[in-house]
Amino acid sequence: MTLLVSIKQRPGIGVRELAALEGISPAGMSGHVDRLERAELVERAPDSRDRRRVGLHVTSEGLRVLRLVRSRRTAWLAERLKGLTPEELEAIDTAIAPLAALLGGAE
Repeated sequence: MTLLVSIKQRPGIGVRELAALEGISPAGMSGHVDRLERAELVERAPDSRDRRRVGLHVTSEGLRVLRLVRSRRTAWLAERLKGLTPEELEAIDTAIAPLAALLGGAE
């Protein structure tokens, strides 16, 4: 899922760039991308400005999977929040802005 999110946030990213972002070797990343491509979650497409370069894009099926995972994650979190006290909910609410800033607005 993290690779799909990274590709969605950076349409057209190359395998080498994605590998550097994720901290793994380009060869290792190529294997991961191959599996995502076989699952029809991502596609490789030539760059419109540099035809020597191939960029990665999330497919419509990949977007559907991301929405499904996000929906499940949201439902899981909502269920757990129901069991918290008002004080605990307030503490979480207070922490959201600093955490979002720390994560750089990540999804």
